[in-house]
Formats: sequence, C-alpha cells, structure tokens
Amino acid sequence: MNRTVGLLVTLVVIILLEWYAFQAFKTVFPSQTESWQKVLRITYWIFTILVILSFLFYNFGNPDALGKHARTFLLSLIFINFLSKFILSLFMLGDDLQRGIRWVVAKFSNPESAAAKEGISRSDFLAKTGIIVAAAPIVSLSWGIISGAHDYRVRRIKLPVKGLSEKLHGLKIAQLSDIHSGSFWNKVAVKGGVEMLQAEQPDLAFFTGDLVNNKAEEMSDWVNVFDKVKAPLGVYSSLGNHDYGDYVRWPSEQAKKNNLNDLRKVHELMGWQLLENENKIIEIEGERLGVIGVENWSARGRFPKYGDLEKASDGIDDTAFNVLLSHDPSHWQAQVLPNHPNIDLTLSGHTHGMQFGVDIPGFKWSPVQYMYEEWAGLYRSNEQFLYVNRGFGYIGYPGRVGILPEITIIELNRA
Repeated sequence: MNRTVGLLVTLVVIILLEWYAFQAFKTVFPSQTESWQKVLRITYWIFTILVILSFLFYNFGNPDALGKHARTFLLSLIFINFLSKFILSLFMLGDDLQRGIRWVVAKFSNPESAAAKEGISRSDFLAKTGIIVAAAPIVSLSWGIISGAHDYRVRRIKLPVKGLSEKLHGLKIAQLSDIHSGSFWNKVAVKGGVEMLQAEQPDLAFFTGDLVNNKAEEMSDWVNVFDKVKAPLGVYSSLGNHDYGDYVRWPSEQAKKNNLNDLRKVHELMGWQLLENENKIIEIEGERLGVIGVENWSARGRFPKYGDLEKASDGIDDTAFNVLLSHDPSHWQAQVLPNHPNIDLTLSGHTHGMQFGVDIPGFKWSPVQYMYEEWAGLYRSNEQFLYVNRGFGYIGYPGRVGILPEITIIELNRA
C-alpha cells in the first residue's frame, strides 16, 4: 500500500513537471505558424504520454515480459526525461519567482501601472536558456549509451618499483574489472574490447570482481567471449560484491550457494584461476611473484566483508613482488597499508567512476569521489601502490559519460 501511494505521488510530480516544462517549451517557437506550433505541441505531449505510460507499465504492469535490456532502456528513458524536465523547471521557477517579486513591487509602488494590472511576461531568455541546459543531460546521457558504453580505453602505467628484481623488470600485467555481463547489449563491441586487451600481449592477466550483476546464468552468452583472455603466466580472478547473489531474493539459501558454485565453474570454463582468500606463487626465471586473491571486503558498511586477508596471504614469504586482487579499493587503507607492508601492488575496481564525470589528463572528477578516496587510477603510499580500474562494463545506467570503460596495462619497472 505504501509503495502504491509513493508511486502515485511520484506520478503526480512527473505530470506537474511536464506541464510546468511545457510552459517554457511554448515560448521557444513563437515565430512559427499556428499549424507548426500545433504540431510541436502535439509532438511534445505524445512523447510525454509515452513516458508516463512507460512509468505506469514498469511499476504496475509486467516489465519482465520485455526482457532485461528493454527494461533497462525503459528506465533510462524515464530517468533522462525526468532529469531534463526537473532542470528546466528550476529555470522556470527562478523566472516565476522573479516575475512574482517584480509584480508585487509594481502593485504596491504604482497600482495603476501596466505591470501591476496585467502582470509581467515570462522571460524568453530564461525559458530558452533553461531548455538548452535541460537538453544537455538528454544529449550527454543518450550519447553515453550509444557511444560511451563500449568506448574502451587502454590505460598504460609504468610502475616504478624500488628494488625490483631485474628478472621482473618489464613484466606486463593486464587488469579487467567489473564486467557485469548481465548488462551487456552489444556483443560485437564487447568482443572488440577483449581483442584490444589481447593485442597488448600481457604476461599476466587479472580480473578483480563483479563478473555478473547477480546470477551466474548471465554469463551463458559471454563465456566464449571472455575465455579469449589469455596470458602466458596465467589469468587469475577474484570475486566482487555482485558475484555472491546478495541482491537477489533466492527461493532458498541452497539456491544462492548453487549460484555461487555455478559462477566458480564459469571462471574454470574460461581458464581463469579464481582465488578465494588464497594465493598463488608464480616462478619467473627463478624469482617468486605472489598473487593474492581475497574475497570482497569493504570498509563501507553497506558492502559485505567476506574477505580474510590474513588467510589469503598466509605463506607469502621470500617473494620478490606481491600483487593483491581485492575488489573494493577501501580495503587498501583499512587493512592493506596498516597490516601488510609486503603487498606491493593492490588491484581493485568496484567504483566504475560512477560511469559519470570528467577524466582528462591532469584532472578527474566524479561524484563517487565523495564516497571513495581512491576511486580511479594509480595511488601510492610510500612504496605500496593501489590501482583502481574504472571498470569494463556498466550497471544500472547502460552507458558512460566522461568516465570510459577501461583495460589496464601495468608494466613493472625498476625505480
């Protein structure tokens, strides 16, 4: 009952926003003929009615009948439309407040004035500016779906490691993170991303969690894509918060356990060695490189703490270099730095850079930085490093704006 009331209130707000935004829309084409103005008004309301019907169908109908990708795009349409109309309404509200104040002043200072008698006309400048500004999220978020979702970028990092063995100098490590296979809608583009990684010819490849959104079955169409990720020294992986199925209502606890077992089998099918609170020693020309894989562990209360870093790193000694695969970057400051000085490089993901922001040489910004101190790129504390991958896939919003999907190539260099 409470949910129904909440949805009805939301619907009323959407309708009021649409009507309010329409007042600005009417001012944009005053020079058009009456026939054209009628066509534009009809077009506006047809689109608006379709959005409202989509909202009703999604919340009161049977959206499962549409399929997961159609549902995602439907939600994106509703959200983008609501956001743009909300922004436009803020401009309209500012204009109306200004008009109201001017009318009150005119009414009390000179009641016989035309402004006091007839009111003050809406500002064409503010209305048109509002429409231009409101169009920005429509254009950018739509472009983020069409182009940004699969605009893969290879980010190459030369990591200066003090005292690095000559035998490890030049070792090339590839990292993928946050694939979220259940969100993909363009198989050709995803294959292209995997081919970009393989073209780098890495010596080692790592995946740092969130292979799926919720269920192992999401990988059924993608095993034969990601099994192409190969490296001479192996491919190693870890789990992320989405991999455990915690965000699904399972019919039983056993069903949830079966799902996780199925996901483990997926890693095996792809030739990826999944490390769950365990480690692997790799011999490279007589040097020992430690790979530690910890289960999801977050310093943020809303995310799970399945990881056991003490157990995962047990037996790691006499190694020339140690890499930790830990999905959530908050793990680095919380446990790695204070307790594990022998972990040279931590690889994480999780944040996606919130799939929205500014990411240019010398400057990066995303709303996610107000939740995570380390959220994208390379971080250093003394001689320990953290790299946060921006993610290969996406979840929720089926695109990316500014923060593009990433393939990371890290080359170890002697400092």
